[in-house]
Amino acid sequence: MDFKRVLIVDDEEDLTWSISKHLTKDKDKYELIAVNSAIEALKILEKLPVELVISDIRMPEMSGLDLLLEVRQTYPATKVIIMTAYGSHEIQQQANERGCFKYIEKPFEIQELRQMILNIVEEKRGFEGKISDLNLSDLIQMNCLGRLTNALHVKKDAHVGVIYFEDGNIVHAEVGGLKGENAFYKIMSWEGGSFSIEKGVKASEESIVKGWQTLLLEALKRADESRSTHFKEFEIETEKKQLKMAKILSDFIEGKGIILAALLDKEGFPLASIVAEKYRDEYQIKNITPIISTFRDQLKELAEKIKMVNANSVTIELKKGILYLNFLTDRTEYLTVLADADTKLGLLHMECKKVIKSMSEVL
Repeated sequence: MDFKRVLIVDDEEDLTWSISKHLTKDKDKYELIAVNSAIEALKILEKLPVELVISDIRMPEMSGLDLLLEVRQTYPATKVIIMTAYGSHEIQQQANERGCFKYIEKPFEIQELRQMILNIVEEKRGFEGKISDLNLSDLIQMNCLGRLTNALHVKKDAHVGVIYFEDGNIVHAEVGGLKGENAFYKIMSWEGGSFSIEKGVKASEESIVKGWQTLLLEALKRADESRSTHFKEFEIETEKKQLKMAKILSDFIEGKGIILAALLDKEGFPLASIVAEKYRDEYQIKNITPIISTFRDQLKELAEKIKMVNANSVTIELKKGILYLNFLTDRTEYLTVLADADTKLGLLHMECKKVIKSMSEVL
């Protein structure tokens, strides 16, 4: 059996010895390696694949932060547990819920660490983060928990900000014309971006006096409020689009021999749909769309096999009516129309093009 490897890194020899001793009971589930420096850990990682790294942050010579940044660069699929003295249950809980790492507070129960390791090596749900998912709040926590003195430069599009740490305290932040707490919260509001660290660099001024845990909790709270606002705005905008699309189909279906019309996304989900009143007992959109979606997939496969790429539109004349599919230009949505046998084909095509144009403008 190809065992997964777990690497424990801490400069406290008594701690690594104790952990190793107590976790031998799981030797049939994973291979445990314990070292007492970040440099030793890198040597192990160069030689052997490791599933999980468990590391302290504050260590001599090379800090746990430096180790994890190196792991992120070279071994991005590696999972991480950070051992640290948090001092705040609330911020630890937030970190475990939001960050790409799991945190365990010293002193901890070995059984708690054991269960965390088993959850990861046995691939149980609840821990999917990899070090490649490292985010800004993780970096801030590691600088603070490791009591490091650094300048953290963050870049998002054309914007550049910097957060200064001194012995683990956030002492200054600046971005554009902002300084202090407002600059910190502005930087924390960015989603994505890149970062770099200048080791040992001190701020030219001290503009922040609040504790880092208070700052981080406030930043996370603001981020939640912002997401909630954006989600509500998205919901309102989506509802407006749906009303506009419903109106387009309602106008289209009036007096033109149309049985039903629907705009479907690439998964076959109806973004907007309507069935003419006299056909509502006979046709239901929920029964029609799965059939149309399957047909669309088969059509796509056929086009690829005969090297004709995708269809722009498809017309099928049946004994009792017409089935017409028209794909929106440069989009994955498509209009599906079922019309009665008396419908003039040329007129149908012309009216459908108008609908396609209107739908494209809405989307």
